Amino acid sequence: MHNNSKLLFEKHILPVLKSGMKVLEIGPNGFPSSFQQIAKDVSVACWDTLDIFENPKLTYQKSPEYDFPIEQDSYDIVLSGSVIEHVKKPWKWVPELARIIKPDGLLVTIGPISWVYHEDPVDCWRIYPEGMKALLEDAGLETVLCCWESLETPGYKNYVPGVSRECRSQTKQFLSRFLGMFGFPVERAYDTVSIGRKKSYR
Repeated sequence: MHNNSKLLFEKHILPVLKSGMKVLEIGPNGFPSSFQQIAKDVSVACWDTLDIFENPKLTYQKSPEYDFPIEQDSYDIVLSGSVIEHVKKPWKWVPELARIIKPDGLLVTIGPISWVYHEDPVDCWRIYPEGMKALLEDAGLETVLCCWESLETPGYKNYVPGVSRECRSQTKQFLSRFLGMFGFPVERAYDTVSIGRKKSYR
């Protein structure tokens, strides 16, 4: 998981995490995941995990992509970071995420805009905010937040969409910092972050 995804989680998602919430993370990048480590001071009721791969550390392993083995209205927050670009049919996937969220619960996604092609096991999409809003609307969710943003490498005048600094060679990192001081565009990652709320049944 690249740095901008973590920074967006800290800015936009951490404030909505509350004590006692049940959280499900799709496609965690570790155990605990980067998101779970950022939220370590929030006393959630549980932080479950799900993926299509086999791993005994997952709460739900080898899950079908569009038919999770989870009851309806189970979680307060369902979140994913750098996952939606790997989903072949996000128009089927987002409604399945919405199904397992409790009424008034939140669906959180952070997905890359500028990242290079990367199979895991496939790479399919780059979704801008208007596309994400359409997916949330079709799944019956109210859009709370939806924007594309980069919080990496602040302090320069010009930027160009690309990958995070830590994913480049030491030489390229040095050149980027040096040339950036003279007004040349600095490469950084951009991501779409979205929060959708499931409407109450009332």
